Amino acid sequence: MNTQPHDTPRPEEYVRPHSYPSQLKITDLRTATVGWGGWRFPIIRIDTNQGLSGYGEVRDGASKKYALMLKSRLLGENPCHVDKLFRKIKQFGHHGRQGGGVCAVEMALMDLAGKAYNVPAYMLAGGQFRDRIRMYCDTPDEPTGEAMGRKLKERLERGFTLLKMDVGIESLLGVKGALSWPQGVLPGDPAAKQDGRDIRHLMHPFTHVRLTQKGIELLVEHVAQVRAIVGDEVPIAVDHFGHIGLDDCLRLGQALERFNLAWLEDMVPWQYTEQWQQLERALHTPVCTGEDIYLKEGFMPLLQARAVNVIHPDLATSGGILETKKIGDLAQEYGISMALHMAGTPISTMASVHCAAATENFIALEHHFTDIPFWNDFIDGLPKPIIQNGFIPVPDTPGLGFTVNEEAIQAHLVPDDPGFFEPTPEWDDAQSWDRLWS
Repeated sequence: MNTQPHDTPRPEEYVRPHSYPSQLKITDLRTATVGWGGWRFPIIRIDTNQGLSGYGEVRDGASKKYALMLKSRLLGENPCHVDKLFRKIKQFGHHGRQGGGVCAVEMALMDLAGKAYNVPAYMLAGGQFRDRIRMYCDTPDEPTGEAMGRKLKERLERGFTLLKMDVGIESLLGVKGALSWPQGVLPGDPAAKQDGRDIRHLMHPFTHVRLTQKGIELLVEHVAQVRAIVGDEVPIAVDHFGHIGLDDCLRLGQALERFNLAWLEDMVPWQYTEQWQQLERALHTPVCTGEDIYLKEGFMPLLQARAVNVIHPDLATSGGILETKKIGDLAQEYGISMALHMAGTPISTMASVHCAAATENFIALEHHFTDIPFWNDFIDGLPKPIIQNGFIPVPDTPGLGFTVNEEAIQAHLVPDDPGFFEPTPEWDDAQSWDRLWS
């Protein structure tokens, strides 16, 4: 006899069978590349036999082929087996943009798994530490510190509570007496085409570009002008110092210490753990790196040496949502916090939001496109604007929490790659023995 009141839902009524997860299979992987102002962002869509699709994004500037080459390893697989599939494909990623394909796929798998189980992606990553994500606003170069200060003050008025700007040698190019360098390594040098050297393609220790005392004083004055306008209380991180060596990084870092900056980012290449250790020990401003590091193993040397104060993964390089959450947890064990680098569309941004929601030692997520009016248009199903008073509310809708606005994507396809999620049968088969052991 059923003694349950008629108005009490039965257990099966709580279940919303949007799909049958155990029978879900991947049937296709398709792409569409959007872009503006020299930026390009390949968006991927993974389709299934039950009509569900998941979306991910290859990191800015990377090739869509990094994702398409993985299709043959995914067809027929159940996308809910996220960890299994990630372990299968992660050998095809690497540091920098070369991690973009693996990470785009992982985002799409998490989107699909969340939709299949009708839960937000952060639930699949262990649950929620916060219900809104602090955004920090990166701001392009301005010619003077006063102009940068006014621009940053405008960001504060929009609700951002953490800012970032560039302070580097690029602003000193052409300023007499600010730099010394071997002829040919700086852009515009007459000798650059003769010997093939270019600072943009040389790691920092190998350029031998030096800051003069005048150059350091000009950069210090730039930051002083910014602080005079925005005040001393708002955290301001600093990036893009230029390809200068460790000694000049130390000189500049010490000269900037009176401005109480949030962190000094990517002063030297991330690979040089001992140089980062020297920076961390010598400076009293936090140092930060990590946007080009792939997988938690890549972060281990820096963490074990306690060579940074902040790690800064880009989820579109570091391994996607689950791997980046593991990276954050690992850093927490060493007493190191995690910010997230991001220069992408709302698709990769929302993947980062779910990772940030699930990671306890998270600080803030970067936003690079405050001045792009159509940035919000690529996805729907969320409050608009996506960033509200400096924060993104964490959605509780399934998967990554949005629907794609196909019209907006079509409106911003890059001219040299106008395809819009066409079938990709040419990537169905791979004649390859992928095993890494004998």
